[in-house]
Amino acid sequence: MRHVPWWALLSSGAAPILLTGGWTVAERLQRHGYDPVTKTISVLGAYGAPGYWPMTGILIALGACYLITAFGLRAAAPAGRAALGGGGVLAIMLTLFPAPARGGDFGHGTVVTVGFVLMAFWPVLAAERNGPAAWALRPRVAVRVSVLMCVGAVWFVIELQSSGAAGIAERVLTFAQSLWPFMVVASCVRHQVRQETV
Repeated sequence: MRHVPWWALLSSGAAPILLTGGWTVAERLQRHGYDPVTKTISVLGAYGAPGYWPMTGILIALGACYLITAFGLRAAAPAGRAALGGGGVLAIMLTLFPAPARGGDFGHGTVVTVGFVLMAFWPVLAAERNGPAAWALRPRVAVRVSVLMCVGAVWFVIELQSSGAAGIAERVLTFAQSLWPFMVVASCVRHQVRQETV
């Protein structure tokens, strides 16, 4: 198994903290009328919204975390690393396509959709099929995680279309997507330590 550097733990661990911290700060800056249960995170980063600059900074930092993690996650299959890195690029690209204050936007929607797809499928693409692998890179685990990510995406779309709890669904999904890279890196580091002590 290829070595995973210590700094990949930092970049992957920072991602969920940055994401939740970012939307929390942006929510506090938002004035009346924002409901985190029904409104998406994108509304917080809409151009002209009070949380526009914090969310822009967080998206850039989040994307950088994904890119750094993908670079350092040498134990994962190349296709998975590329998908994770692509998710990082798309997170940064969201700053170029902010959501409008009202209604939808094709550019924003496209970047979000492609980003969700890459982040949903990177676990299964990263699975190591040759030899003993870290727990999170085992094919059975990776398939289950990708299925759960897809279920989360479907839940989000249903809530969005029905004007339901889209904010909750999106937060659960994006948090899970930001946490999984850390789980993979931590599992790889643990696997390395075990191999070194045997």
